[in-house]
Amino acid sequence: RWFTHFYVVSVLWNGFLLICLFRAAFLGESLPSWIQDMHRALGRDSQSKDMGNEHFSALLVLLLLWLHSCRRLAECLWTSVFSSGVIHIVQYCFGLGYYIAVGSTALCQVPTNVRNGKKLSVQICWYHIIGVMMYIWASLHQHRCFAILAKLRKSRSGKVVSLSHSVPFGDWFESVSCPHYFAELLIYVSMSITLGIHNVTWWCVVMYVLFNQALAAVLCHEFYQKNFSSYPKHRKAFIPLVF
Repeated sequence: RWFTHFYVVSVLWNGFLLICLFRAAFLGESLPSWIQDMHRALGRDSQSKDMGNEHFSALLVLLLLWLHSCRRLAECLWTSVFSSGVIHIVQYCFGLGYYIAVGSTALCQVPTNVRNGKKLSVQICWYHIIGVMMYIWASLHQHRCFAILAKLRKSRSGKVVSLSHSVPFGDWFESVSCPHYFAELLIYVSMSITLGIHNVTWWCVVMYVLFNQALAAVLCHEFYQKNFSSYPKHRKAFIPLVF
């Protein structure tokens, strides 16, 4: 349930950044000065020209990130059934900071001429199409997996009847123990593709998501194996047929 707080912050913050970038890219307005100051310290102010179509790529990624946060918030509020577990205050603060930082990282990929209020044209490229299609595909599967997990704790009428753990079946659960974590990785990979594949900064974000989700998947996989003697032996922890 603590993830609800993270996604509330993410929806509000990334929505604000999305509006600022949209107004800068299409209405010729400048980004707020404090955002420009922040990106002067973290960004690429040495680059003054738009290389290729980076302004639209960054806008699209920020939109995908915001939509992802909106969907996850909706799932936390109306789909998922959480246990009574707690979270360490350090982990909680780190989670809040992460969802603020990841949106700022996406905005930081915008060339300085967009930050300074110069309107730019839009050109849709092949990697935008592939990235968005992959994002939709991974998001659909992630939602199905969360719905499967929620049904394990609900009756047919939709009423919560248990907070205990059960073995899930269906969709990607037939191949891995934590397909929702795998889908999360694919979502961030799709954003990296949308940025043009070559963006090193966003691949660093992908690597963080990989290690973070892989660790969580291994712990969950070991829990299933320890507590359910009949747990399917062919299931991997995180990546189908691999890990």
